[in-house]
Amino acid sequence: MIPLGINCVLALFAAGQATSPQPVATAWKLVWSDEFTSSSSTPAQPNPAVWTYDTGAGGWGNDELEDYCGWTSTDPNCSSTSPSEYVAAYPGTDGVLYVVAQQPSPGVYTSARLKTQGLFSFQYGRIEFRAMVPEAQGFWPANWLLGNNIATVNWPACGEMDVLERVNAPGTPLDWNEGSVHGTGFTGGTGLGTQYNFPSGQTAAQWHTYDMVWSNGTVSYSIDGNTYANYTPSSLTPLNDGAVWPFDAGQANFIILNLAVGGDYPGSPDSSTPFPSEMLVDYVRIYTN
Repeated sequence: MIPLGINCVLALFAAGQATSPQPVATAWKLVWSDEFTSSSSTPAQPNPAVWTYDTGAGGWGNDELEDYCGWTSTDPNCSSTSPSEYVAAYPGTDGVLYVVAQQPSPGVYTSARLKTQGLFSFQYGRIEFRAMVPEAQGFWPANWLLGNNIATVNWPACGEMDVLERVNAPGTPLDWNEGSVHGTGFTGGTGLGTQYNFPSGQTAAQWHTYDMVWSNGTVSYSIDGNTYANYTPSSLTPLNDGAVWPFDAGQANFIILNLAVGGDYPGSPDSSTPFPSEMLVDYVRIYTN
């Protein structure tokens, strides 16, 4: 069973959010998706029944440089004619979500951080993103989840699960993505993270499917069908006595899609960093078995 947030999954299907998905293993049943369907080149608003936004600047706890914009932002750095997040056509797909990092003036950066907080959440199952990300100095794309109880217990006690996350230019000789989990007593350098190296010749700037399977006592990650990380409460044993596994405390999780610019992890953009640059998300799908 997937506990949902404010919107019922059946209502989302009736609103046309789910279209014919690609076949998956028969053990899994598709229960929700946003396919970001569009045949138009004109930017359209991401479904407001599903997506809201974190907006503004201030570093977001990581000394990030971007000013996050929402669809209706009145921030003078944000532009309604050149939005930081929109749905539109893309070759070879039925449409995608664009999350765009821009530099509207010297030293000023804008981007977007979409989230389903207060609108949609789930507990246990398999979540899949098909995405491609920009790779250059200072870029920090991520598709991740936080517990709904962040409003009462704060971060990191609410738990964090990072399905897609990387920084900066392509890796050499192999490009990479990191799948990680965080909670009380295991954040930052003391967190649980595993690097996946793409096969030779592949980069994160190409289309890949990023999966997380979340079940009672387990969080595991795979890319393009290749499982590379599996975390359980026993994974905390080598860390410290204060580490607490937060993922089976009963809370559902909401989804975040963002493209950060700068910060402690990637460092700042430089003259080689192209603006605008885009993270593209073809779909977000959730399955149960």
